[in-house]
Amino acid sequence: MSRRRGRDRAREAAAAPQRNVDYRNLKNPFPPMNAFTEDRIEALHEASLTVLEELGIKVLLPEARKLFLAGGATVDDATEMVFIGREMVEAALATAPKRINLRAGARHRDLTLELGSLVFQPGAGAPHATDLVRGRRPGSLRDFQEMVKITQSFDVLQMVPPLVEAQDIPMHLRHYAMTETELLLSDKVPFIYSRGTPQVMDGFEMIRDFRGLSDEEFHGQSHCYTIINTNSPRVLDMPMAQGLIDFARAGQMSIVTPFTLMGAMAPITVAGAMTLSHAEALAAITLTQLTKPGAPVCYGTFTSNVDMKSGAPAFGTPEHFTASLVAGQLARRVGLPWRCAGGSAANTNDAQAANESQFGLWGCLMAGATVVIHSAGWLEGGLTVSFEKIITDLEVLQMVAELCAGTPATDADIALDALREVQPSGHFFGASHTMERYQTQFYEPVVADWSNFGTWTERGSVDANHRATGVWQNIVDNFTPPPQDEDRVAALRDFIMRRTEEGGAPPES
Repeated sequence: MSRRRGRDRAREAAAAPQRNVDYRNLKNPFPPMNAFTEDRIEALHEASLTVLEELGIKVLLPEARKLFLAGGATVDDATEMVFIGREMVEAALATAPKRINLRAGARHRDLTLELGSLVFQPGAGAPHATDLVRGRRPGSLRDFQEMVKITQSFDVLQMVPPLVEAQDIPMHLRHYAMTETELLLSDKVPFIYSRGTPQVMDGFEMIRDFRGLSDEEFHGQSHCYTIINTNSPRVLDMPMAQGLIDFARAGQMSIVTPFTLMGAMAPITVAGAMTLSHAEALAAITLTQLTKPGAPVCYGTFTSNVDMKSGAPAFGTPEHFTASLVAGQLARRVGLPWRCAGGSAANTNDAQAANESQFGLWGCLMAGATVVIHSAGWLEGGLTVSFEKIITDLEVLQMVAELCAGTPATDADIALDALREVQPSGHFFGASHTMERYQTQFYEPVVADWSNFGTWTERGSVDANHRATGVWQNIVDNFTPPPQDEDRVAALRDFIMRRTEEGGAPPES
C-alpha cells in the first residue's frame, strides 16, 4: 500500500461515525483453563519451597544477602548461597499487594493490575528492528521513537516497554534518550531499565519532575515499572537484585520474570521447568517484601522449550502454551497479578510467525494472565521487533479486546422488528435496523482486506505485510504527541544535558 493510499483510508475512517470502544481497561472474559489438577499444583508449589529451603539460590549482591539474612534466611557469603525458609516466603506473599494501581502520564491511561484484568504490551528488549522498507538492522533511537509512536496510537497496548535497544546511543547515556522518548511521545505507563542504581535513580528523577510530583507523591504510587529476569537456574545477579531493592524502596513496580527454557536452563518437563520458575519468582518476590513490605511486585514467568536439534528457543509451542496454563494456576495459588508472554521464533512475519504468536497469546488468555508482554511484533525469539508484525499482531489484540467488551443482547439487539420487516427470501441490507447500525456495528480491521479477489486485484494485489507497511508509515508520518508542559519539557532536557556533561551513568554489572 502506498503512503497516499494509507492517508486516504485514514481520512475516510476519520470522516465516518466512530465505534464507541474502550480498549484501555480490559477484563479477561475467559474462564481460566487448568493444565494440572489442584493437588499437582500444590505439589509443585511445595517442591519450589523445598528448592529454596534446601537447595537455595545464588544471590550475587551483598546487600540482597544481608536483607535475606535479616529476614531469617540462612546465608553463606563464601558461596553466595541463600536458603530461604518457607515461612519467609509465606510472609512475603502475605504483604505483597494483590492489586496494583499504576499512574500513567494521563489519568485515562491509569491501570489497575489484579487477577482478572488484562494488559497488553508489544515486543520488548530486542537488539534489532526490521521492516520491509529498511530491512533488518541494529535497533536505533529512531526505531524506538517510531515504535513508541505506534504503541501510543493504539489503546489496546496499555504500557510502553523497551521495544528495541537504541544501540546508536552509548550505554551510559541510553537511558536518558529512551526515557525522554517515553515521556514526550506517550502518556502511557513507562518502563525503566534496572541497570544499576545510578540509572534507576536518573529514571525516577526524570519521571518525578516531568510529572510535577513531590518525592512523597512519587513514592506513594507506582508511576513506572521494570522487568526483573532471574538467571536460571537459581541465580539472582547483581543488577537484577539491586533493581528489586531500588524499585521496592521507591514504591515502583517490579515484574519478576524467570526466563526458563525447558531442556536448557530448566528441566526438560513442563512440571520441572515450572517448579524452577516458581521457586525463582518466589525468591525475588520475597526480596522485595524484605526491602519494603507492601512493595508492588508482579509475579511472572516466561517458560517455553528449545529445539532439541539446535538448542534454539522455540515459542508458540504446545509446551509454551501448557507452561502458561501452569503459571496461571500458580499465580492464582499465591494470589498475585502476573505476567506472561507470547512471541515467535520465526525469522520473518509469515504464517509461522502468526501461528506461533497467536498460539502463545491464547495460552496467556486461557491462563488468565494480567500482563501479556511480547504480544505484538516479536520475531526470532526476541532478537528482532518487526514494524509490520506489530501491526498485524495488533489486529488480533483488538479482536481479543472486542471479545472482552462482551456482546449485548438487549431487546433491540434481538431485532424482532427487523425480522418482522424483512419477508422470506428478502435481505437485511436495507432494513431500518441495519441502516441505524451498519457504520458502527462491526469491528473495523486495521490491516485486513475483506474485499473480493477481483477488487483486491484491481487495487494492486497488496498482501497483509505490505498493507501493514502503509499503516505504520501513516502513523509515524502523521503522529501527534500528547500535550506537554513546555517548561517541564525544557527542564527534562536540561537535566539530560547536565547529567550527560557529568558523564552519565554507566550500567552496573
